[in-house]
Amino acid sequence: MRGKAFGRLWIIAAAVLWGTTGTAQAFAPPGATPPSVGASRILIGGLALLVVAGLQGQLSRHAACWPRLPLLLAALGVAAYQLCFFAGVVRAGIALGTVVALGSAPILTGMVTKLRGEPWEPGWPIATFLALLGLACILLPGRANHVDLLGVMLCAGAGAAYTMFTVASRQALLAGAPETGTMAIAFTGGAALLLPLLLLRPHDWLANPRGLAVALHLGLIATALAYICFSRGLRVTPASTATTLSLAEPLTATTLGIVVLGERPPLMAAVGMLLLLSGLVWLAITPRWRRDARLSIPPPPAGNAG
Repeated sequence: MRGKAFGRLWIIAAAVLWGTTGTAQAFAPPGATPPSVGASRILIGGLALLVVAGLQGQLSRHAACWPRLPLLLAALGVAAYQLCFFAGVVRAGIALGTVVALGSAPILTGMVTKLRGEPWEPGWPIATFLALLGLACILLPGRANHVDLLGVMLCAGAGAAYTMFTVASRQALLAGAPETGTMAIAFTGGAALLLPLLLLRPHDWLANPRGLAVALHLGLIATALAYICFSRGLRVTPASTATTLSLAEPLTATTLGIVVLGERPPLMAAVGMLLLLSGLVWLAITPRWRRDARLSIPPPPAGNAG
């Protein structure tokens, strides 16, 4: 139980680091478009993960025995997420696109794990419902009614790509692949698949010291360090639970927007933050609560049978 509890904390820590992305991008210089920022992030993060895994000796230790198919699927998931998400939010808008991409991932992951015969953890359905409702309340109020269907489909594709990355990464970890090595292969592989597109993006903003600082934060902290935390938690946390706990990312992003950037969200967004937080707390405490409840039931007295 203690290992599972720490696993959840690792996942939440990763999501908190991901949540710094939006605030960091706000300090980027002109010319730092979302696709070019995403490209630099995945490249820097992948190379950093590769270096850390190499220093830990993970890339040479029984590398020939690593499960190739899950690692390939994880890399494909990383690449597909970048393509689908940035193309989707351009058409559907950032708010709706983020809700669809982040919101579809827990649902799709829950469906995939169920089809694979893995049971949902206690409290997962209720926690996921509360978290998704809170996410919608944070991002959707006051948005335009026009919905671009292709943009929504692309963002749902991003959610499916994140599901593939999470499920495949967990499968690789359970098959014996090391944690940092798994993330290193996934992200360097994803960057390699995207390399032709990365070279076409303008990266002049990286020559600006402020732009370089933003890129290094996104690559080293919000990607490399975050996914090291994520991989440690994913080894002992079911994929469905991990994707729901990942919704701590928009909660962190909204909080930083209020504290650091001085944003003033509407009342509905505050309600959404409470709903999202309650869902995460519910998912974190339900297994322990049920275990403690079972332990508190006294055993039947001996000798009373018949």
